[in-house]
Amino acid sequence: MIKLMQGDCVVRCSEIPNNSIDLTVTSPPYDNLRTYNGNNDQWCEHVWRDVIKELYRVTADGGVVVWIVGDATTKGSETGTSFKQALWAMECGFRLHDTMIWNKGGFSAVGALKTRYAPVFEYMFVWSKGKPKTFNPIIDRKNKHAGKKISKTKRQSNGTTKAGIDYISRDYGQRFNIWEIGPQRQRGKEAHPAPFPESLAHDHIISWSNEGDTVLDPFMGSGTTGKMAKQLGRNFIGIELDEEYMKIAEERINGSDC
Repeated sequence: MIKLMQGDCVVRCSEIPNNSIDLTVTSPPYDNLRTYNGNNDQWCEHVWRDVIKELYRVTADGGVVVWIVGDATTKGSETGTSFKQALWAMECGFRLHDTMIWNKGGFSAVGALKTRYAPVFEYMFVWSKGKPKTFNPIIDRKNKHAGKKISKTKRQSNGTTKAGIDYISRDYGQRFNIWEIGPQRQRGKEAHPAPFPESLAHDHIISWSNEGDTVLDPFMGSGTTGKMAKQLGRNFIGIELDEEYMKIAEERINGSDC
């Protein structure tokens, strides 16, 4: 099932039943960093508060929201909006299950090096409604001690260590919560000011959901989450305010391979 809705995300979210979404993967506007065809003018605190409150309502028990966000820098200070959003999500009832980092490996903030170290990451807050019902960890981190015997120890509350069971290190281990993925290049069908990489959406979808689950993106943009959800056998609901981006998303999602 693929359902694409054009309009204000708070209004259109009201059409989604309670406790019906297994996973949300989304990237809301970042303060005033992008114009989004002029539609970012109405983005402010009372809007994102309403959005997060709605996300809690529609998220199923054990469901997860992945909220990918960064902050603008105003008069030399980061706004901290991302932290405010995470704290508000907790007030709404979500657990802050994990604070992940998307390391983009490069930066585009002109002049940033004059006053600070280059910003190369964004936050990926993972909020859950209770204990997450699904976690399919990605095992692709190459172990530097692969094949070697490891003597495991456990730190005790008094500071001493206790010997554990020895084991042989595997070739690959579970991925850490800092993901190094290059930014998505803007091309014809992805003509959107801030698309995130398909692999980023793909990896979150396989991590926090199963085939047949329903995935939501209330800020659909060019449709990356929807395209990946469809390819991975998930149901998808996408909401997009801008008519131009909506057309791009429809083309990418409806034209993507199942």
